[in-house]
Amino acid sequence: MYALVDPSTEVAAALRLIVEPTASMPAGTLHSRAFAAWGLIIHEIEKFGPSENSRGRNALRAAFRLPRRQEITEPWAPTLGGRFLQLRANLGSVFGNPATTTPIHKAWTDALTKRLVPILTTQLSMLAEDGSGWAFYADVARHMESEFYAEQVTEIDPSATRRPLDTGQLVTFEVEAERGGSDAQRDRSSETAPVSKVKSTSGRARSQAQQPSTRTQPLFIDLMITTVIMKRRTAHRRITERLVTARIDGLKSYVAVASAGFIGLSPEVRAVWGCRAVRLTPRKHGEPVLTRLVFPRSLRMNEKHFFSSEAIDNKLVAEREGVDVEIDHHGIAPGRLIDGVLPVSGLTIRIQFDEGHVPRGCWWHAEQTLGERRALPPKGSDRWLPISGRSIAHTFIERCQPREVYGISFQWD
Repeated sequence: MYALVDPSTEVAAALRLIVEPTASMPAGTLHSRAFAAWGLIIHEIEKFGPSENSRGRNALRAAFRLPRRQEITEPWAPTLGGRFLQLRANLGSVFGNPATTTPIHKAWTDALTKRLVPILTTQLSMLAEDGSGWAFYADVARHMESEFYAEQVTEIDPSATRRPLDTGQLVTFEVEAERGGSDAQRDRSSETAPVSKVKSTSGRARSQAQQPSTRTQPLFIDLMITTVIMKRRTAHRRITERLVTARIDGLKSYVAVASAGFIGLSPEVRAVWGCRAVRLTPRKHGEPVLTRLVFPRSLRMNEKHFFSSEAIDNKLVAEREGVDVEIDHHGIAPGRLIDGVLPVSGLTIRIQFDEGHVPRGCWWHAEQTLGERRALPPKGSDRWLPISGRSIAHTFIERCQPREVYGISFQWD
């Protein structure tokens, strides 16, 4: 709030990249804009990971002092280190009962730099252009404020009822937003039909297709092929081909980001076919490089378009432990191959390793936390992938859900 009231302060300078985009909020007061910026952060934290036991989510909750889980009975400590000690003492099972807070610090750092910052950067860029979504995030923050008040009441009167953040209510907000306005006539074809008894590699069962949030990119991907050319143990070149279906009238572009593994080292995305690249220059060191891939013309609702892009990393700094695809749109169709080799729908990831730098093993993952993705599957698991020469490929047979991560991990010698 103070950053909006007096933009000349040090606090305002530190929060500029977060609060400035709220200027697009229709009829937004300073109070509602502050709520909206805070609500965006809360919303992305509460979506983090596949479950309440996500290490990243719990570390972020502690860092941002969001309402505590019931296992943590004492108020949050005033320092970050103190709050991490509380997590170790009360949520040891979540973090593997560590002897120190080092794993918690790592979960916090990874969650912040590899997931939260890139996601917020993308969302803020979209909201700065179209501020109609800010009202939803303001409601999220107001809901959180009521939770925080209930928590304070509980500390005074332990017999009072405490409850965690109602993420189900947030999902309800998102679904209603999807159904409103011009989206009311959205085609509910087989692309968005429920998926029955789908089970992710994290063990979670889904009874229906997961709903996209109101701020995901409004398109559905029918076919996505990502080909990665490795040089030594780094991802030198990544080529991505996409066949998409617009979920709104007037879809003009797709926003892409390429990560080299460390914040500040994001390679630039370049257009290859069916689009032109407009680089969105980061305003601050540490932000990922976003690129808007602009289509030749605006797409109508349900109109398809094929385009491709590539990212080349000549710095070759970050050793890769895998290749991930984050679903920041309405999902990807179930995978289908012709003759078992040619992908015609769904998500396919292909990796060609450098000579002399072939990993000991590779496996696919779906809808898991960062730690789960990098953990070796059990011996004999069908998640292990055969390496043919220096290459591997995998097509995800089930539909890829919004707000989830899919990919291939590998183990080096």
